[in-house]
Formats: sequence, structure tokens, C-alpha cells
Amino acid sequence: MPSGRIHNIINTAVYGLIAAAGWAGQQQQLISITPVQALGFTAAYAAGTFLLSPDLDLAENNVDSKRHWGVLGALWVPYGMAFSHRGLSHTWVLGPLTRLVYLALLCALVYGLLLLIWPNLKLPDALPLGLSLFPIVLGYYVSQWMHLIADGVRPDHGLRRGSQKFKKLRGRRRRQY
Repeated sequence: MPSGRIHNIINTAVYGLIAAAGWAGQQQQLISITPVQALGFTAAYAAGTFLLSPDLDLAENNVDSKRHWGVLGALWVPYGMAFSHRGLSHTWVLGPLTRLVYLALLCALVYGLLLLIWPNLKLPDALPLGLSLFPIVLGYYVSQWMHLIADGVRPDHGLRRGSQKFKKLRGRRRRQY
């Protein structure tokens, strides 16, 4: 399993390939990517690589993603305590979603505390500048998947593990009767 630094290098190299493929696709008029879409994908990919990596499930340890948060890295300790390393947090769909939900809960908590101080505080528009959600979600998930691929986690990882547990349980039930 690669270190956090190696994961960052792999993700950065893959991003370069994705950017080159996107540029080439646009030059050949195979795809159309607006600057805003490219920015959304890039920002989400960077956040997924450097701030929200699957290794935050090791947040009680000194992992790269936690260090990139600076003093706010301590906020990820409960996440690391809630998820076992390479468990649910290292799955292809739910793993990245757990970090987004956790981050949303942290933001909601901060917003709630700010409302106590400033009751008329309003949130800004969620997606300014006509930013589409799809490139953001895609950039985030692709960065997560690159990490999982480097860890050797296959897309059916959780399904295989779950089906193996089911087979063992079913086998025990048959033996008991």
C-alpha cells in the first residue's frame, strides 16, 4: 500500500493525463469542456486528493490529508475513530460519500454555532458562477478511485467481502440444522 506522498504523486500524474486527454479531445472537437467545468473538476480532484483522501480513516495517526488541514486536521479524528482502515471508507461509492457527509455535518455544526452569534446570517448560493455539480462530483470521485486503485481495492471490494460473509453464514446455518 503506497504512502500518502506516493498517493499524491500518483493522483497528480493521473490528473495530468486526464487534463491532456481533455485538451486533446477538445482540440479534435470530440468533447466540449467549459473553463468553469474544468475549474470545478480540478478543484474537486485536488480536494479529494489532498484534503479528503480515503486515508482519513487513519486520522488519529499522522496522515498527509490530515496534515494538509493544518490545525483543523483534529476535526478528522472522530472520522478515523468511526471507520476502520480499508473498511467502508475504502469502498468505491459509499467511502467517498462518508467523507462528504462528515464534512457536511462539520459545516452544519459551524453554521449552527454562527447562527447563535448572528441570527440573520444567510448562506451564499451553493454553486456560484453557473458551476455545474457533475464536474465537481466527477473530479472528487475520480480522485478517490485513483487512491483505491493504488491501494489495490477493486470496484467490487465490498460486494465480494459481503458475499463471502453471506456464504460463511449460510454454511453455518446449514450445519446447525
